[in-house]
Amino acid sequence: MKNEAAGLVQAAGYRISEVLVQKNLNHQQYGVGAGKAEEIRDLAENKKTEMVIIDERLSSGQAHNLAKFCHQEVIDRERLILDIFNERATTTEAKLQVKLAELKYEIPRAREAVKVSLKGEQAGFMGMGEYAVDIKFRALKRQMVLIQKKLEEAHKRRQLFKTSRDKLKLPFVSLAGYTSSGKTTLFNNLVLENKEESAKLFTTLTTTTRGFDPVPGKKVLLSDTVGFISRLPTYMVDAFKSTLDELTYADLILLVLDCSEPINNVQIKYQSCREVLEQLHINPVKILCVMNKIDLIPRDLVAEKATIIRDLPTVSISAKTGEGLKRLRNKIIQFVYEEGEESDRVETGPKIVSETPLSSVDQAGISSSSD
Repeated sequence: MKNEAAGLVQAAGYRISEVLVQKNLNHQQYGVGAGKAEEIRDLAENKKTEMVIIDERLSSGQAHNLAKFCHQEVIDRERLILDIFNERATTTEAKLQVKLAELKYEIPRAREAVKVSLKGEQAGFMGMGEYAVDIKFRALKRQMVLIQKKLEEAHKRRQLFKTSRDKLKLPFVSLAGYTSSGKTTLFNNLVLENKEESAKLFTTLTTTTRGFDPVPGKKVLLSDTVGFISRLPTYMVDAFKSTLDELTYADLILLVLDCSEPINNVQIKYQSCREVLEQLHINPVKILCVMNKIDLIPRDLVAEKATIIRDLPTVSISAKTGEGLKRLRNKIIQFVYEEGEESDRVETGPKIVSETPLSSVDQAGISSSSD
């Protein structure tokens, strides 16, 4: 999706000078075809750009060849996502997760760099010699082991959070969905929180859990998690596993989709989310699909896009205006309490009528957004 690629580039803080499209990126030498490489080189010279970004995975050799040919730094989609993660990571755990993903990205490229150096070339654009690359490879392996140990400790702390939650005997609901689908806006409106909201990709990289009353007298815990994206490699999902484990503990997962986008985009993003949830071995019976941003499109289009979701129950809302939040609260209660109670409250927008302070829950260690 071209718009998503542009969003990633802008989220990383770069300005786009030109966009080129090529359907087949499987060419061995540069990733792109030789003709396209020449086009990129000429544009880079004319536009005086500083970097070439390829919205696909490149091997170390392909990136090296293209950089050498174009006289430009070249980064691929995975490196771009890691740069955004680095910018967004604020907690110690999130920084460790990003660092682990970076190491997993670098290790196979270090192997390729060794092969390049054995052929008598310096490895990488403005790269190192064979001996330096070999040292770097071993250093990467040592760093990975160290970070994995630290993340195991963080996982143990999460287990303590889970134990604290279990003692409260409250149902646990977790938000999931594509990045920029409106999860944090929905979270803020339900629990009266003020977490940062942004149209930029990957604003949320940490997990925050708060309590709220969907209906009076029925409290649940709600967790906001990191957003998904298409073509997210397995090693990145694995690196964020301790955060994404929150989804496996949930009694209910609210899978949030932006239904204001074109129907093809909605379908692609829905499938991407389902694939990640399948990687986490999430039982589909625990998933409620939330079609968000219905205030931006006509009702008939909302109904049309909801037909994409054939195997899951759905509810349509606008987290921004509060439309449909009463239905969502009732759906949550039906799922986690196995009741069909209907609230007599009047829907007045995103503000919750009966919201109980959760200081006792925070003291029990539920808020996992801090270091």
